[in-house]
Amino acid sequence: MVETSVEATDAGESALAVPRTIALVGLMGAGKSCIGRLLAAALDLPFVDADKEIEAAAGCSVEDIFAAHGEAAFRDGERRVIARLLTSQPKMVLATGGGAFMDPETRQLIHAHATSVWLRADVDLLLRRTARRNNRPLLKRGDPREILGRLIEERYPVYAEADVAVDSVDGPPEMTLARVIEGLRRFYDTAVPAARVRSAVQ
Repeated sequence: MVETSVEATDAGESALAVPRTIALVGLMGAGKSCIGRLLAAALDLPFVDADKEIEAAAGCSVEDIFAAHGEAAFRDGERRVIARLLTSQPKMVLATGGGAFMDPETRQLIHAHATSVWLRADVDLLLRRTARRNNRPLLKRGDPREILGRLIEERYPVYAEADVAVDSVDGPPEMTLARVIEGLRRFYDTAVPAARVRSAVQ
């Protein structure tokens, strides 16, 4: 992993051409949907939220799927929806659910068909952001801080397999957007044949 430190810049001046879909990964509250929309606009690409696609396919909300059928059923539907998006749609900016990248099959598909970007955030920032909404099924199973801390321990080592890692900033989303664009530029500039070079932007 190439560690890089950059200052936030005007994202509008930093747009770049990308060769394939960009898949955003990370925990709930990391900013995947917000940053994804901004990134899609900056790159002139469509934005797709995997959770919204799952809800459209199931005819009900993610929360209802969890309540009625359980997490395993949701993950199965998530896997199939993301596979369809990655293999049958033109390039896009795709915001994935927090658990999507944890599934080995989905992770392999993302590696094969997209450039993955991990939006990394600490527990305090995630806690503040997720407290704004009451529709997070995983956070209704106990103390949110304890749950988020456990998810960080479980998932961050896997998220670290993403091509690009960017710290999500507690500030205007344009700051994080600029870091994502810079991370993508550095990843594409330093990529070498037969080896995936990961770029981390702090």
